[in-house]
Amino acid sequence: MSSLRRQVFARVLAIAGSPSQRSRSSLLLRHAAGILQSRGLAVGELGLRDIPAEELIEGHYAGAAANALRARVAAADAVLISTPVYQASFSGGLKAVLDLLDPKALAGKVVLPIATGGSPAHLLALEYGLKPVLSALGARHILAGVYATDAQVQVDEFGVGEIDAEVRRRLEDSVERLSEQTLPRGAIAHESYDLGRLALAGGFSV
Repeated sequence: MSSLRRQVFARVLAIAGSPSQRSRSSLLLRHAAGILQSRGLAVGELGLRDIPAEELIEGHYAGAAANALRARVAAADAVLISTPVYQASFSGGLKAVLDLLDPKALAGKVVLPIATGGSPAHLLALEYGLKPVLSALGARHILAGVYATDAQVQVDEFGVGEIDAEVRRRLEDSVERLSEQTLPRGAIAHESYDLGRLALAGGFSV
């Protein structure tokens, strides 16, 4: 294995903020993750179900799940964060996850927020709700968020869906920018990066 292959790689952590196993926001997140993997970036996944509900709800900062969460965020070069918008705010589950991070956990990382909601008006929840929280966590390089309405993303009972062409274009443009800013030209994804989920309480919430 070449020196480049051993040393130059980018790790991206995709965090799903939806409590549902079949959500529009997670469909967009999976699509973004797939593009990044095709660009040669190693992508790990984390969902609300990867943290025991009791620890998440009670904010067990010193718990094993929180420690594992912080370690995975610290190891990432970039972070994708998706959330549904409820009552003009991003999901409470995602807020609980972010509350377990250190104050500057996102410093030096490229961050791409993704959200879905019932109407275009809920775009403000992304701009004035989620982004300030990401900034408070030290993020200074937040890419333009991708927001889609429920009508633009269709998901069936199996979690398979269709993304509106305009939303798909915006998402792919944002992911391309993240890829360019995260992975140096010519770099190769590291073979040994752990793509597994946290071995705590099940899999990735989709």
